[in-house]
Amino acid sequence: AYFLDESHGFNSVHGRMAPISTGAYLANHNLVYIGVSGDGDSASIGLGNFLHMVRRHVPMIYIIENNGVYGLTKGQFSATADKGSLSKGGVINQSEPIDCCALAIQMGCEYVARTFSGDFKQLGPLIKGALSHTGTALIDIVSPCITFNNHEGSTKSLAYAKSHEEQLHEIGFVPQHEPITADYDAGEIIKIDLPDGSSILLKKLDRNHNPANKLKALNLLMEASESQLFLTGLIYCRSDTNPIEDQLNLVDESLATLPESMLRPPPEKLREVMDSLS
Repeated sequence: AYFLDESHGFNSVHGRMAPISTGAYLANHNLVYIGVSGDGDSASIGLGNFLHMVRRHVPMIYIIENNGVYGLTKGQFSATADKGSLSKGGVINQSEPIDCCALAIQMGCEYVARTFSGDFKQLGPLIKGALSHTGTALIDIVSPCITFNNHEGSTKSLAYAKSHEEQLHEIGFVPQHEPITADYDAGEIIKIDLPDGSSILLKKLDRNHNPANKLKALNLLMEASESQLFLTGLIYCRSDTNPIEDQLNLVDESLATLPESMLRPPPEKLREVMDSLS
């Protein structure tokens, strides 16, 4: 596995996890790629990189630790901070927030989920499902900053998140080729088939949400934003688009492991090319 973390102030990586991961994947697509980013790096300095990685369907798990502030600048609002939220210094945010989940869906991401850092029961199956997805899998984790954004008036505080979280469904992960043994007492079950044959089961609770419907997923996010709710669960999931290695017709063997004889033309071929240009 290849793991990259740009969420804790590493200046050499800030905002560049997406292109670094893209390059690493093209060099060796036999690894499992997991990246942990922050809302600042993903929605501000690295927003362009993030969107292009998503639209290219680079197979990786992209986790965002979303707390709505920049810790390095002592509580400055990040681009995901909700309009009207209050900073620790008493400043009211006047800007509209960027919703990374909605942007990812619009750019073609086919596995988009949001969860809460304190909900381990929900987070585990979402990560397992992301590991089975063949394209970019985005998991936006609302992660309260207890130092700079955990006060009254903050919409990313621990108390606010707990009181405003609304789960779309309960999630159970079904490993590949094993029988379904989970017992769901009530509600319709939607089965999401992932490309490797494994599945995610969704039990509908209060909302009749089908994560395979792109338009409804976007509308749901917009409605939640207007109501200042954190909708948690699998928001959108499809498996229609080929990953980047199929789009670029990459060979089965990783480029990083190809011998020099296959990467470097012999002298006679180079002379032939040079002669053709003279």
